[in-house]
Amino acid sequence: MIPDLVVLRLGELVLKGRNRHRFEKAVYDQIRRKLKPYTGLTFNRDFGRVYVEINGESYDNIALELKKILGLTSFSPVYTAPLELEAIQTTAVEAMRKIGRIPSSFKVSVRRVNKSFPHDSQEMNKLVSGAVLRVIPELKVNVNQPEVDLRVELREERALIYSQVEEGAGGFPLGTNGKAMLMLSGGIDSPAAGFLAMRQGLTIEAVHFHSYPYTSERSQQKVKDLVSKLSEYGGDIKLHLVPFTNLQTRVHQAYSQNLLITILRRAMFRITEKLAEANDASAIVTGESLGQVASQTLGSMNVIGRAVELPVIQPLICMEKQQIIRIAEMIDTFNISILPHEDCCTLFLPPSPSTNPNLRVVKSIEKQMEWLDQEIDHAVNQTETIWIQAGQASKFSSFF
Repeated sequence: MIPDLVVLRLGELVLKGRNRHRFEKAVYDQIRRKLKPYTGLTFNRDFGRVYVEINGESYDNIALELKKILGLTSFSPVYTAPLELEAIQTTAVEAMRKIGRIPSSFKVSVRRVNKSFPHDSQEMNKLVSGAVLRVIPELKVNVNQPEVDLRVELREERALIYSQVEEGAGGFPLGTNGKAMLMLSGGIDSPAAGFLAMRQGLTIEAVHFHSYPYTSERSQQKVKDLVSKLSEYGGDIKLHLVPFTNLQTRVHQAYSQNLLITILRRAMFRITEKLAEANDASAIVTGESLGQVASQTLGSMNVIGRAVELPVIQPLICMEKQQIIRIAEMIDTFNISILPHEDCCTLFLPPSPSTNPNLRVVKSIEKQMEWLDQEIDHAVNQTETIWIQAGQASKFSSFF
């Protein structure tokens, strides 16, 4: 038996208050975009729900797309029956058989939206569970903690019957909380941070710093592949590829001691802020996790973050590495991130980078680099920008 429709549930949090209609529309529009290739589908909206008629399309393929829609908390494949007792009982039995195994326990939960139906909810609980037990006598009823909750909704025109509840991506609808620039390396952390930022309703544009020819074109392709994975949740994503070789080399030539990483990171933040201002973004997202490396101590992040005025969002800041890895595995970026392609952050590392830099000293060193602002502007002006879509990249413009 193939499901007749899918019921989609929107997050209760985003559906409250004056913004409910805006949030609901944002999720609904994303649902329509993600499921656009399935031309046989029809959609019906209700308060906090969307009903998708499958009309012969593949439920399994649809479910894969639904899991990547931000703001969607859960969904269920649903079997329908006419508003006749025998038809409802037969469909309920088939729905239990569709599970593929006999669960340890079950219960029936009937919700009678259609008050003209001749049996009330309590009666229907008994009538449906009795029909299931007659066909599958090995089942046991447990109304408190059942393994399977067989749900029956008696609506105006038909009955909806289902037991499976699939978890969605949750969070806020995409783009409902503004836009931010994601500083994206080729590592594990920053793609996970980007996903969590999108899950909180942010549209993101990615900024990647490369040091060609010290870093290969393969490292840039790795980043494009990471953004492609993120685009499965966030739609088309703009990727800014910043040439960092000249600036990085000049800074290293002028200063190669323990504050080098701090100065380079501050330059990256300033470049990202300029790109943010030009692209109407209101924050910077980074993948720092407190204490992982020298530049991610509290002292280092304080000095680095003061290079910009925009808010810096750090979704991973108090997470352990294993938690971050689990997120990367969930969004399918982990295996890309661990590919052994170099990035610019591994170049010119000092033997003992500072973990507690002094802001006054750092600013004094930067002041001696009279050319630093010019190199920052040059890097911005030479930034290449491309659009990344799920599974592919296309040229947007040659230069910023």
